[in-house]
Amino acid sequence: MAQFSVNAQRFDPYKTFKFRVKWDGRYVAGVSRVGALRRSTEVIQHREGGDPSSQRMSPGQTNYEAITLERGVTHDPEFEKWANKVWNYGSGLGAEVSLKDFRKDIIIELMNEAGQVAIAYKVYRCWVSEYEALPDLDANDNAVAIQNITLQNEGWERDYEVTEPEEPTFTEPS
Repeated sequence: MAQFSVNAQRFDPYKTFKFRVKWDGRYVAGVSRVGALRRSTEVIQHREGGDPSSQRMSPGQTNYEAITLERGVTHDPEFEKWANKVWNYGSGLGAEVSLKDFRKDIIIELMNEAGQVAIAYKVYRCWVSEYEALPDLDANDNAVAIQNITLQNEGWERDYEVTEPEEPTFTEPS
């Protein structure tokens, strides 16, 4: 069976370096890293008294692991604004948490090398459980300042409306 139905000539899987993240209907600027989408399902072992000595196993509760988003420090306040909806220091008694809108659904899009959206995942009911506004600062280092947020979520699913794009072919000018 072909791995790619539209682009049968394609052999290589998609790369990890072209992607976008969207929330509130807008793409988030500068995201340079997205943690893996990972879930695990608890195994429940059981057996009846008359069964042989081996146990049966069935699925239990499913856990969706937190997702970390990283980007270089800029003047775009989106990470901080979302983190402040979960806990906003100094906002006054009873106003520290924005219970109405601290959760967001996000979309993670993986693109092919030509920049076409190839695969997308919807991640549901995310909220910021950890926010790093500034990294360790070191005058002897030569690195980009990175901020990150850790998103708890209640599940994700692939967006099957996003289908394999027809990849462009380039011809030499004559």
